[in-house]
Amino acid sequence: MWQYIGREKIELPAIYYAHEREVFARNGMWLAPGEWGGPKEGERVEKRLVRYRTVGDMSCTGAVDSDAADNDAVIAEIAASRLTERGATRADDKMSEAAMEDRKREGYF
Repeated sequence: MWQYIGREKIELPAIYYAHEREVFARNGMWLAPGEWGGPKEGERVEKRLVRYRTVGDMSCTGAVDSDAADNDAVIAEIAASRLTERGATRADDKMSEAAMEDRKREGYF
């Protein structure tokens, strides 16, 4: 999708906008299914219209319900939110205080 930033026209990756995706709920977040951690027994995969509020690794980044499909809609969504763009979506932060450090020690990063 092409967007104007100032006077320049640049292409922004589609990942920044809402898409229908397969997700499952865990710890108040929508996570993508995959071999790295889910879903676990009892977690149901469903298709939802979601957006990744921060672009990161799907194994540690949750999605949020969203229909924001362009820059104006993303900006309106952010302006109305009571959470920071990262505040609700870092799965590691909800697992333990040291989850990110544990991943580093295990050689993930």
